Amino acid sequence: MATLIVPPIPPHPRDDATQLYRAFKGFGCDTTAVINILAHRDATQRAYIQQEYRTTYSEELSKRLVSELSGKLETAVLLWLPDPAARDAEIIRKSLVVDRNLEAATEVICSRTPSQLQYLKQLYHSKFGVYVEHEIELNTSGDHKKILLAYISTPRHEGPEVDRDVAQKDAKVLYKAGEKKLGTDEKTFVQIFSQRSGAHLAAVSSYYQDMYGHSLKKVLHKAMKGMGTNDSTLIRVIVTRTEIDMQYIKAEYAKKYKKTLNDAVHSETSGNYRAFLLALLGPNH
Repeated sequence: MATLIVPPIPPHPRDDATQLYRAFKGFGCDTTAVINILAHRDATQRAYIQQEYRTTYSEELSKRLVSELSGKLETAVLLWLPDPAARDAEIIRKSLVVDRNLEAATEVICSRTPSQLQYLKQLYHSKFGVYVEHEIELNTSGDHKKILLAYISTPRHEGPEVDRDVAQKDAKVLYKAGEKKLGTDEKTFVQIFSQRSGAHLAAVSSYYQDMYGHSLKKVLHKAMKGMGTNDSTLIRVIVTRTEIDMQYIKAEYAKKYKKTLNDAVHSETSGNYRAFLLALLGPNH
């Protein structure tokens, strides 16, 4: 499901660190060399490269990248460098505290599994000295606050098993709480969406479509419209999902928009920034 392409026999992290150092030396940075290495290494390999670079050259690779790269490419590469949990913690912190724009924090919290969120909460506290629940309390309000807190603190089943009867019942309950009444019973939506597994919610969505003739997403779209897409969203989604389920996202994108995600990224971006994102996306199909 991932689109990351790693060499069959990856070089030793020390060799990668040396190649990166060489790319930084001299007049200007050999950006192509940097992309060719970093866009084709998984999280563990990237961690080893950073360790080797620190040991050999007595400086942080991330700091060197800040001085060598710029603009959107710099943003994308620096977000790609850490392991997924550390990256998620950074994204949530920036979204809640720095940007005060909840889109990124909502996307991360609502698309991670309960065990990923559990680890994220521990990491967040050790990294920033504050509980993520506390940050959510301080920086959000209303139903948005309720759903984020519910997601981050409610234990949920993670497996692929689905109880069809419960899924059908949930679809009916959501219909009554949403479309059937004037206004929306947000409490019911928060409860079901935060307590059920991803597989269960997919089944609920399917039953909803069968019973009521259109998708549950349409109801959700009504509640979440006006998100808009920009470079920071594009970078975040590609970088955070490349090692997880980008193949699935590419397939869904092609089905929905009748063109490949690679083609869309190609037409919306340029230069080394485009080259880096396309390297993460893999072959164009």
